[in-house]
Amino acid sequence: MSESSSRFADYGRPRRVEGGLRARSTRGAIGQSWWSRRFLEVLESFALGTRLTRGRSYARAGQVVRLEIAPGVVRAAVQGSRPRPYDVHIGLAAFPAELWDRVEGELAAQAFFSARLLAGDLPSELEELFTTVGAPLFPAGIDELEQRCNCPDFAVPCKHLAATFYLLAEAFDADPFELLHWRGRGRTELLDRLRALRASTTGAPAPIPSVANDAPDAVDVEPVDAPPAGAARALATLPLSPLAEAVDRFWSPPVPLPDRPPTLATGPDLLLRQLGPPAPAIGGPGLLERLRRAYRAFGG
Repeated sequence: MSESSSRFADYGRPRRVEGGLRARSTRGAIGQSWWSRRFLEVLESFALGTRLTRGRSYARAGQVVRLEIAPGVVRAAVQGSRPRPYDVHIGLAAFPAELWDRVEGELAAQAFFSARLLAGDLPSELEELFTTVGAPLFPAGIDELEQRCNCPDFAVPCKHLAATFYLLAEAFDADPFELLHWRGRGRTELLDRLRALRASTTGAPAPIPSVANDAPDAVDVEPVDAPPAGAARALATLPLSPLAEAVDRFWSPPVPLPDRPPTLATGPDLLLRQLGPPAPAIGGPGLLERLRRAYRAFGG
């Protein structure tokens, strides 16, 4: 045994934690959704598989005391054998604003993606769209991840980093928008942008403020002709000539249809994923997990 490994082994078993963030998976693989499994698969493809397993017992034992996801960075506190938890930092560059503008434009242009995202779900086709736009959701190489831990173990990832990766994957299970948040766009901002872009592309007229005729500063507001939307858009292109001359176009869709029919299959815990985890004062992640089990039992 080398001097460094012997010195690290002297620290002994990790201290027990009360109220830590415990992985929901008690055996086997961690990660239920396609995005969390894909995240772990990407990490394993960097030859981190055996190193990741070092932190699985930490994740399941509740050694992660705190986990915070912010644009470009994940911060965690993981309890080891020392009295004070170790500070963990995992960095992944957030997309710049102009790149997010392109992503949101592509998402808003396709009703399939807008509907799924507004329903609180991330379709698997989303990864291809992000990659096509030049904004891959997952890191392409280990050098894109900045991994830091102030423990005395020189291995990267150490057990504390590995445990954080597992809890991060389960955080993506609980709320898929946390993955997008890490990349720079939070749930509320993204959905608000999609709603605004969808409204602008459907041609809905903006509300015109009413002005009293007897007001001292009253102005005349010219009516605005809104462009046709929906079925009216298709009918507007038809000539006024006999129907026989336009029958081949009469049943054409007003907007392009997606290549595949949309699927909106969601689990019974959709509402919980939309609301996010409750505050620690009313139960935190533990209450969320109990509610999730109850929803699944009622929906079964």
